[in-house]
Amino acid sequence: MTRTASNLVLIGMPGAGKSTVGVILAKKTSRDFVDTDLLIQTSEQRSLQEIVDTDGYIALRKIEEEVLLGLSVHRHVIATGGSAPYSDPAMTQLKSDGLMVFLDVDVPTLKARVADFSTRGLAKRPGQSFSELFAERLALYTRYADITISCAGLTQEAVCERIIAETEQRSQ
Repeated sequence: MTRTASNLVLIGMPGAGKSTVGVILAKKTSRDFVDTDLLIQTSEQRSLQEIVDTDGYIALRKIEEEVLLGLSVHRHVIATGGSAPYSDPAMTQLKSDGLMVFLDVDVPTLKARVADFSTRGLAKRPGQSFSELFAERLALYTRYADITISCAGLTQEAVCERIIAETEQRSQ
């Protein structure tokens, strides 16, 4: 089934490049850009890490769900937080006018890109390793993805070109 969606929604792990690729992709596709992690931080007046430290990871996921459910944009590139796929209602809403693009990056690359995950504001269980979190989330990203881009060895520009090529192919 081919559908035309106005938004491009980037999903993937922290460090996958959603925010960076999102800005470039928005420019290349003449769309506006929104980073939902920034929306959360602005609405809460604190960092993601502060939310996790003060209220816990479940609270961060709930806040993220509320922000995503309240998002109403058209012709945007949306960079979601890494834990967005934990909310089926939010993902369903995003998919209603969005094409879900999973930026697939392997664990060693993610670890190399993000020096310290302990300050990243990860919505994960206490004691859960990054690799365990990756395995848990991979199933969710795969479930919701309309397009999966394997980012191994690609520059951010090349990732954008692949996304554009895939979306153009879908719209034909």
